[in-house]
Amino acid sequence: MPAKKPAPAKKAPAKKAKIVVPTTKAAILAEVATKAGITKAQAEAAYATLLAIAYAGAKLPAGITLPGLVKLSIGKRAARVARNPRTGAEIKVPAAKVVKAKVLKALKDGAL
Repeated sequence: MPAKKPAPAKKAPAKKAKIVVPTTKAAILAEVATKAGITKAQAEAAYATLLAIAYAGAKLPAGITLPGLVKLSIGKRAARVARNPRTGAEIKVPAAKVVKAKVLKALKDGAL
């Protein structure tokens, strides 16, 4: 009976390069500046402009959509009666305006 040849060693799957995700504002701005080929000051100005547009747009009746990311709008929260969990006392919570953020499909598909 001939000797069996050993099975060829399986190659380990190639490791994907880790993507470093900046988690602070300074790191994000530095990454944007590097990738876009602009200065950090220009990246800061662009970021500030984007925030100003988002803040103003969220106040619009239809809200604002940041394509591929999120839709921002203003909603209303009705007045209600809540209960203090420690004492059990009832507390009246007044009506309030709140910011609603709806994550868009592109972000869901990219993140999940």
